[in-house]
Amino acid sequence: MGRHVVIGVNTWVWVSPLTDGTLARLAPRIAGWGFDVIELPIERPGDWDPAKAAALLRELGLGASVVLTMPPGRELVGASPPVVQETQDYLRHCVDVAVTVGAPAVCGPAYSSVGRTWRLSPGERRAVYAELGAGLKPVLEYAAERGVRIGVEPLNRYETSVINTVEQALEALPEECGLALDTYHMNIEEKDPLAAVRLAGDRIAHIQVCGTDRGAPGSDHFDWPGFAAAVRDVDYRGPLVIESFTADNKTIATAASIWRPLAASQDALATEGLAFLRTLEDVTARPS
Repeated sequence: MGRHVVIGVNTWVWVSPLTDGTLARLAPRIAGWGFDVIELPIERPGDWDPAKAAALLRELGLGASVVLTMPPGRELVGASPPVVQETQDYLRHCVDVAVTVGAPAVCGPAYSSVGRTWRLSPGERRAVYAELGAGLKPVLEYAAERGVRIGVEPLNRYETSVINTVEQALEALPEECGLALDTYHMNIEEKDPLAAVRLAGDRIAHIQVCGTDRGAPGSDHFDWPGFAAAVRDVDYRGPLVIESFTADNKTIATAASIWRPLAASQDALATEGLAFLRTLEDVTARPS
């Protein structure tokens, strides 16, 4: 029998931004369906109360993961010192939230705003990566002092020109920085997603999953058994978190290019994805 796979779901499946009220309505349902973890996005500090969230999740027996967001104006590269400072302050806030809710990592594209793209020569790319390392350093130190890991996420070519692949992430990021992998982006950018997981190895801080169309995992062409085996091989023990979005929210639908329903309902996307991911537990068993 395989080991229990820790499975979570991001509240973006239903709503954006997250608030105390929407979390109070969603969390009991998520726990009741059998999820282990609820993923909490921090779009704007103050949208929801971390202490209230922590108490609610404790009551429901849910773990937490935390994702950062990078809207226009949050930049660690190619920006003025005040903008970089404000972004670092936001990232430190995310670390504080993670401590409060008990999340082991803060993950997301912590380099430039999503949707910002520009051409980079090899020399310019090296300079941007050096700038990124310098911008991340104080945040990584702050996180390490508090026992929180930072996981930086490669995004697809339409959302960033800074880091698209695991190989680029390993080149760009300081050794003490983790990686956050997302199967949606990997399906677009990695020639071999399974090899990319193994290349990332113990640098993996977090994994998000969804179908190749952003729908439920398992409803698509992705090699899920192979992916589960690669996750087993690198001994990743964190959650697999379903991240998708709702077409009902204009802002998030536009940001994530969700122009049509991706399942019969958002609840179905979550529960069908959960049921499928549970079938992978035997794949994660290590040979005796």
